[in-house]
Amino acid sequence: MTASSQQQSSPQQPSPQQPSPQQPSPQQPAPQRPAGPPTRALPARELLLFGGLAIVVLAVFATMGPAYSTRMLVEASCYAILALGLTIQWGYAGQFNAGIMGFVALGGFSATFFSIPVNPEFWASDLPGRLGWVLLAMVAVTAIVFGISRLDRIGVPRLLRTILAVVAGLVGYLVVISWLRSVTGDIESQVEFIGGLGLPVWLGWIVGGALAGGVGYFIGHICLGLRSDYLVIATLGIAEIIKAFLKNSDWLTRGTATISPLPWPVSDPGEVGFLTARALYLSVTVVMIAVIFFLLHRAYHAPWGRMIRAIRDNEVSAAAMGKSINRRRQEIFVFGCILMGIGGAALTSFNGLFDPQGYLPLNHTFLVLVMVILGGPGNNLGTLFGAVLVYVIWIMSGPMALAVMHAVTALGAHWFDWQPGNLDSRALQARVFVIGLLILLVLRFAPRGLIPEKVKHHD
Repeated sequence: MTASSQQQSSPQQPSPQQPSPQQPSPQQPAPQRPAGPPTRALPARELLLFGGLAIVVLAVFATMGPAYSTRMLVEASCYAILALGLTIQWGYAGQFNAGIMGFVALGGFSATFFSIPVNPEFWASDLPGRLGWVLLAMVAVTAIVFGISRLDRIGVPRLLRTILAVVAGLVGYLVVISWLRSVTGDIESQVEFIGGLGLPVWLGWIVGGALAGGVGYFIGHICLGLRSDYLVIATLGIAEIIKAFLKNSDWLTRGTATISPLPWPVSDPGEVGFLTARALYLSVTVVMIAVIFFLLHRAYHAPWGRMIRAIRDNEVSAAAMGKSINRRRQEIFVFGCILMGIGGAALTSFNGLFDPQGYLPLNHTFLVLVMVILGGPGNNLGTLFGAVLVYVIWIMSGPMALAVMHAVTALGAHWFDWQPGNLDSRALQARVFVIGLLILLVLRFAPRGLIPEKVKHHD
């Protein structure tokens, strides 16, 4: 065997100049421990914006007084609940709901019906029994139509099934509506309206949320398959239908005659004073917002929230992953409607007046949309900021515009003998201009809102 083969077969020994693999090289730095989680920087934008909002609110307290300012904060907190309901529909799932007014009206009706006193004249007559039979007939007609619509499962042709369902629904509607008009006419002529239930106010708020959620489920079951623009038209039309029903049902809501006063869930202002009563009411709404905010925060960061955002961002990919698109979209729509019903109930109770004609698209739909757009769709904290700021601007733009008009009128009278009238109504109309200018500026310089949604990306 040659020397070269002996060198190849002999095991290689580590050179004294080269370190062994088990020993660290003196030229290589020693391994370091993994660093801990990075410290989170203070949210400078949020602190700056909320600090400025606090200064604005304090300025309102200083100029308008504590009673007026507390009332403004209570109404702003009720609108914040409405805005949170919209932000989980629009911000979480991309569902543009233009029928907020209808769900607010349903919540207000529920709060009114459950809290106002009982009408003894109605319950002492035979009218409750007659009305109950009409409602039972309505349920029976609905069940019959639903049963006919399922006849294709036992072999009935679909065309015949559709014709039978339409005929049964039309005949049942004509019969039930004639009975209902007879009973409601007697109610209006004999006892004016059916009255309320005399139950605690908070129970009416809960039922108001459930009622709005039930109507939202029915609407979502029909309309969520539409495209976004058709969904806007559908929800807007349904909101007008709800308002028209409450306005024309004098036997149920007194119609344009209104119902007042409505009780509060806290001490009456006549007992403890307006300022104390409003402060107590504000504490109730703040607790409600805190609970809702906590639940929405947990849901947003849970797998359910990530799935909802995945459906919003790429519906095709989410469906390919086996997600139930329609079911999840309907869930988020119902949850948003529940919050709108609760917020509408709280707002109506605080105003102390139920007037179906007072629910306006400008005040109860467009204003909430501006709040969400300004704060940031999909960001709960931004939605709260936008709700308070927009409502403060909405309330204070009237007095500020009136002061400016008086100053301009004084100068015009001094220089040109110019004395226009009806300044109060013109100042109220200036609020629409201010809100329109505000939303124009936000869409131009902050299209994602002042506090936009922050989505975490994982590598």
